[in-house]
Amino acid sequence: MNILKFFQKNRSWGLGLLFLLGLSPDAVTQTRKFTSQFSHFQGYFNPGLAGYEGSTVRGFVRNQWAGMEGAPKTFFFSTEVDFGEIAGLEDPALMGKNAISASVLSESHGAFHENEFILSYASRIRLSESHNLRLGAGVIHQSIRLDGNALTWEEQNDPVYREYMGQFSNMQVVDFNIGLALTHKKYYLSYGIHRVNGGQLIKGDKFINAYPAEKMIQFGVRESLTDQLALIINGFYRSRKDLPEVLELNVKALLMDKVWIGAGQRVSYATNFNFGFLTQNMRIGYLYELPVQNSYLIPGGTHEITAVINLFNSYKPRYQRDILIW
Repeated sequence: MNILKFFQKNRSWGLGLLFLLGLSPDAVTQTRKFTSQFSHFQGYFNPGLAGYEGSTVRGFVRNQWAGMEGAPKTFFFSTEVDFGEIAGLEDPALMGKNAISASVLSESHGAFHENEFILSYASRIRLSESHNLRLGAGVIHQSIRLDGNALTWEEQNDPVYREYMGQFSNMQVVDFNIGLALTHKKYYLSYGIHRVNGGQLIKGDKFINAYPAEKMIQFGVRESLTDQLALIINGFYRSRKDLPEVLELNVKALLMDKVWIGAGQRVSYATNFNFGFLTQNMRIGYLYELPVQNSYLIPGGTHEITAVINLFNSYKPRYQRDILIW
C-alpha cells in the first residue's frame, strides 16, 4: 500500500508517527503558522512592516498534506492602511510615517482549532533619500479550541490532554509582537519577535503550557535585469527554543510586470514551485509544495493560494524599471 494512502486511512497512526519520529505532542499542538509565499505577508510576521507595500487587503488559503484527514488547514485575512497614501503624498512608501494593520488567522489541525487576531502599528523614520527605519508593535489575541473526541492515541495517553477526553475545551492567550526593519526600494532587512511575553497571559483551560517567543529575520533583494525582466530573492529565518530552526528561501522572476514564476525551499523540509499574475489593482498567486525526501513530515503535497488587493494605488511603476512586488 502506498504510504500516503496508509496515512490517509489511519489518521491516528499517521499523526502518531510524528511523535515516534521525534515530535512531542506539544510540538504537534503548537504548530508554526507557515505560508511558503511569506514575502507577500511580511507585516504578519513583523509589525514594523505593516503597510510596507501600501494600503492593501491580503489573504491566503493553505491546505497542508492535502487529502489527509486532520491535516493542517490555514486561512488568513488582513487589511493594512498606510496613512501616507491617504494623505496623498507623492511617494508614501518613503515619505509616509504611520501605518496600521489588522489580521485574522484561522488554523485547524487534528483535534485543535486556533484563531488569531493581531492589531499592529508601524512608524517610520527617514534615514536618507532612499532608506527608512521602520518600528512596529502589535497585540495578539489567540483562542484555541480542543476537541477531546478527536485526540490521537498518543495524545490520549498524554497526562495533560487525557483529562480533556470526550469534551470540548477552550483556551485564550494574549501577547505582544515587536519588530524593526531597514527598508529601501531594492532591499530590506527585518527582525521581529512574536509573543514577547511567552504566552503567559492565559485564560480558560490550560492544555498548553506556554508559547515561547519566536524570533524571525526576513530579508529580500530585487533588481531589474531588463525592461521586461526582474529578479526577486527573499529569505526567512525562524528560531524558537522548543522547535527546530527553520530557514526558507524563494526566488521569483517577474515578467513584463504582469506574471511571475518562482521556486523556493524550506531548507531540509520542503520544496515549492509557484506562479502568479498582476492586474492593475490586484495580484493572485498559486504555490505547490512537496516535502523533501529526508523530511520527517508526512508525504503529500501542500496547496497555497494567495491574493493581494491594492486599496488606493494601482500596480504601476513610478519610474522605469521599478519592481512592483516582493
